[in-house]
Amino acid sequence: QVQLVESGGGLVQPGGSLRLSCTASGNTYRTIDMGWYRLTPGNQRELLASMNKFGVVTYGDSVKGRFTISRDNPGNTVYLQMNSLKPEDTAVYYCTIFYEVLGRRWGQGTQVTVSS
Repeated sequence: QVQLVESGGGLVQPGGSLRLSCTASGNTYRTIDMGWYRLTPGNQRELLASMNKFGVVTYGDSVKGRFTISRDNPGNTVYLQMNSLKPEDTAVYYCTIFYEVLGRRWGQGTQVTVSS
């Protein structure tokens, strides 16, 4: 089994920065893509950033220019650097990794609160 463990969430003031991490443990397989989502107030899943196995990156419109996705060389950890945070970025953030054999796996979620 593969587990994704997220960390780095918390409370930050508007304009501040946070860096989320997501580390995969257990038997991992070839990674197809990895990414970050959040749940909107209307409980919609919003894509923030994704990176495929070729390193091609996609960002959601609401975070372009502010958020950056990256990963470590083995591909077991994916990061989300979040800058210029706004109150509307407040949400539960989820990482996800799609494996060639296992399919898609999700982290447990980490709360990000942007407030003064």
